[in-house]
Amino acid sequence: MTTPAKSQRMFLTRRGLGRLLGLVPFALSGILRRAAAAAAGDMVRERKVMVAMRDGVRLATDIYRPARDGQPLDGRFPVILERTPYGREEPSRSEIDVANQRPKSRAEVAAFFVKRGYVVVYQDCRGRYDSEGEFVKYLSDGNDGFDCCEWLLAQPWCNGKIGTMGLSYAAHTQGALGCAGAPGVAAMFLDSGGFSNAYQGGIRQGGAFELKQVTWAYSNALVSPAVLREPARLAALKAVDIRQWFARMPWTRGNSPLTPAPEYESYTFDQWEHGEFDGFWKQLGIYAEGFYDRFSDAPMVHMSSWYDPYPRTATDNYVGLTRRKKGPVRLIVGPWTHGDRTLTHAGDVDFGPAATIDGNIATDFLTLRARWFDAWLKGEANGVADEPAVRLFIMGGGSGRKNAAGRLDHGGRWRAETDWPIPDAINTPYYLTRDGALTPEPPAAGAPARTIMFDPDNPVPSIGGSITSGAPIMAGGAYDQMEGPRFFGSRQPYRPLAERPDVLVFQTSELAADIEVTGPIVATLWVASDCPDTDITIKLLDVYPPSADYPQGFAMNLTDGILRLRYRESWERPRMLEPGRPVQITVSAFPTGNLFKAGHRIRLDVSSSNFPRFDVNWNTGEPEGRATRKAIARNTVFLDRDMPSHVVLPIIPPR
Repeated sequence: MTTPAKSQRMFLTRRGLGRLLGLVPFALSGILRRAAAAAAGDMVRERKVMVAMRDGVRLATDIYRPARDGQPLDGRFPVILERTPYGREEPSRSEIDVANQRPKSRAEVAAFFVKRGYVVVYQDCRGRYDSEGEFVKYLSDGNDGFDCCEWLLAQPWCNGKIGTMGLSYAAHTQGALGCAGAPGVAAMFLDSGGFSNAYQGGIRQGGAFELKQVTWAYSNALVSPAVLREPARLAALKAVDIRQWFARMPWTRGNSPLTPAPEYESYTFDQWEHGEFDGFWKQLGIYAEGFYDRFSDAPMVHMSSWYDPYPRTATDNYVGLTRRKKGPVRLIVGPWTHGDRTLTHAGDVDFGPAATIDGNIATDFLTLRARWFDAWLKGEANGVADEPAVRLFIMGGGSGRKNAAGRLDHGGRWRAETDWPIPDAINTPYYLTRDGALTPEPPAAGAPARTIMFDPDNPVPSIGGSITSGAPIMAGGAYDQMEGPRFFGSRQPYRPLAERPDVLVFQTSELAADIEVTGPIVATLWVASDCPDTDITIKLLDVYPPSADYPQGFAMNLTDGILRLRYRESWERPRMLEPGRPVQITVSAFPTGNLFKAGHRIRLDVSSSNFPRFDVNWNTGEPEGRATRKAIARNTVFLDRDMPSHVVLPIIPPR
């Protein structure tokens, strides 16, 4: 593994300095350059070092080193590594703070850490930006991360300790190299990613396919080196009307919005068509659960948020690795959408000034990570080792009024816990009844069932939820569950989802006292269908009573789940339904943490679609991703003593 002779060394980066100072880079005098370098922590940058992987493919890598008078300092330093598909020279949208919402450049972030005595390394993932090779999402990052760490350890400026950081895909790359047992890894900070099991969160969930993989592939194919090299392909991709494509499904290989970018179409359909939990899903990079025993034994933080695609990944990784590793494992879960830790709101709901990382968990996000790395890479006794294992933002408790920005003031607060799941949670079944109640009382014998007609040409629209990378089709967050022009698939006259004939609503009476529900949400239902396959969805909501600001109340989504019924007995061995025969199923939703105030209602919606968050089940039992026919399904939920459909709520005793 070598470094090319033509690697370029710059102060900070000339382009970055020019942006910082508002000057043309090459017009800077030597005095100004030295002053700017000192202001940036006096560092030098080695740009586009091409690091060879085991198969000879070279990955573009930038290295930021401590310096004096423009010359790198001698000696060895701990290294902080981020591997990204979003451009090692491009600002990361996550590097912002409450006081300044402008994303910091990579050079600015590097300067912060270099000033504290670190070398900072950014690397383009295989097949992205200046790196060689073909991009196949997620599946090369384990070995490439291992090889990158091995290369770092061989450098004369590395002291043998590597810390990893990054959001989203840059957290997945951390999880991948951790699963590979990459050498030298001594601290990790995984922000919203690091697949515990991509089959159950991030690519698929409950057997259904997450269509954010399509919108992500489309957006990122537009900046793919392979596409940019061919103007005709780029023009064809830009001409795609992706909203129109989503309105006319199903698709096939060669007939999809990704067809002009065949590399991206190929891996996306590989994910879509692998409906069974086979060897494809147990590969390095997307299945940490299968690699926990060999996972890097480094102090690590797993962070996510309730309206993110990865709270299950973060909590599962925390549980799985805490029980196996010597290094401390920490969990942080906030109320945000994906990576939006400086915002107090998610969708149309605001959680108040306590919601942000800045000023609550830490001074800011840079400082939070720096303290973690200082403790474990430099051995500083800064109190990090004594901080709580679990920090959660429990939503709820606000005024319920509409704030100045027009959002519901839901409120909330941070709380420390000793472990996850919360040890004193009381898992309480709430039963679904014929009259739409949700109650701790078991149902009566002979209670009649309820039935919906699920038409795949008119699926229930996704109104917020744990969604990211969905633009321009869908967005995550908390919303009043009301159809409207903002939400793809809504139809006039726009109406509450509760009024749709294909949505079954079960809710408690108005609560006499506050109830906190924090933890995984699991429903056990008895169902039948007249089709060989169909989906069952659940959604947990906090229902506000009518008020002056919200005359119809506000039905706030908290979390949801889905099950494709062919996988009800086994993820590995699907089995079609016998039409009309009741079966017991388990539908898991992502975890949540919410305080239901007195006067509110706890609500569970049951249906058969959540589109475009998930692909629609055409009810025919055809192979995944290859449907050619559609059928309307008659789906029944049983509600009597012998088939007691219920949801288990983890209720937390008053604190």
